[in-house]
Amino acid sequence: MNASVSGKSRRAGRVFGAVVAVVLLSVSAVNAQGSFTDTRDGKTYRTVKIGNQTWMAENLNYKTGKSWCYDNKDGNCQKYGRLYNWNTAMKACPAGWRLPTRQDWNDLVQAAGGKDVAGTKLKSKSQWDGTNDYGFSALPGGYRLTYGSFNYAGYIGYWWSATEYGSGSAYDRYMYSNYGGVDEYYNDKGFGFSALCVQNVRP
Repeated sequence: MNASVSGKSRRAGRVFGAVVAVVLLSVSAVNAQGSFTDTRDGKTYRTVKIGNQTWMAENLNYKTGKSWCYDNKDGNCQKYGRLYNWNTAMKACPAGWRLPTRQDWNDLVQAAGGKDVAGTKLKSKSQWDGTNDYGFSALPGGYRLTYGSFNYAGYIGYWWSATEYGSGSAYDRYMYSNYGGVDEYYNDKGFGFSALCVQNVRP
């Protein structure tokens, strides 16, 4: 009987070990972190894989076209990345990366627990009230209105999607302090929002 119990224990141990290995592999696959260097200007960005997507885990900070530092201060670009109008954002990501579509954002939010809680999990621990569970490190870069006024850095983050809404607007996602969700709206393409890039080819 003791031998039988011992054999069962060994088998149970092997099964448990296999389960642990699968769980650890799954966590690693969901939250694999790395880095990418933009050859255009030499800036290096942290990256993270969430679900089947690999995202830059920092707001894009490539100076091109109609893009701005918040309040026109260079230090804010270092802190939050640049703000882009939609047409510029569509072309600003480096080779191999692109501005995420509305569906890309949907997939990310779903992988992070759904729209009501994903904001808390995706937001950085610094600057606002996130837990940064996935290493996504979203920052509240604020926004720029078409006539040049800047608003709400440190409190709200807006990010463009590549999906248009009519001819003059495009969908965006936004998060703000003291709220755990990720919401969607559409805004004038002339607004200045942050840009996050997603890898072109899903692994």
